[in-house]
Amino acid sequence: MIAEFIAEHITGFIESTGYLSVFVLMLMESMVFPVPSEAVMPFAGFLVSENKFTFEGVIFFSTLGSIAGSLISYYMGAYGGKPFLNRYGQYLLLNHDDLESTERFFKKHGEIAIFVSRFIPVVRHLISIPAGIGGMDVMKFSLYTILGAGIWNTILAVGGFYLKENWDTLMKYTGIIDILVIIALIALLAVFIYQHLKRRNKRNNNS
Repeated sequence: MIAEFIAEHITGFIESTGYLSVFVLMLMESMVFPVPSEAVMPFAGFLVSENKFTFEGVIFFSTLGSIAGSLISYYMGAYGGKPFLNRYGQYLLLNHDDLESTERFFKKHGEIAIFVSRFIPVVRHLISIPAGIGGMDVMKFSLYTILGAGIWNTILAVGGFYLKENWDTLMKYTGIIDILVIIALIALLAVFIYQHLKRRNKRNNNS
């Protein structure tokens, strides 16, 4: 698993390079890179217990990385998402109605969606792109990203601080949640594809 790879090969990098690696890894975690915060933040919390990091530094640089990566993904969606989907959306079973639905969703529910997604594995890697595509207000996006990421990063760091040498226990348990979330997302994708094809066939039969 990616998390185990990070735990085995990158923890030494975090310890030797300090807050820079925390910032970079959490920036990647907030984009499409499969870098789980559960493999970064608890170890950072463990280093706080070893007096090699401070809580203030860990939370500041991790959350700074989270918002930086999220904004990069947001603007990828805002400036590249619509043209891409307008041109290739049909091959992804996405049409203009789907884009309008995305825009309506983020205008109505964007704040809670961005905040809650920071606590959901896999989803937090992806949510910023559709937020950009949906045209969510960037100030609100930034605010709720910082709030959600800051709370989540703090929870993981505190857990690593108290678990000390057993910090990777958090990673093992959250790995199970990762699998369940992936299964749920696959199921939702299957339902979306089925309903989309059903609507398409209905339109074809009526034309």
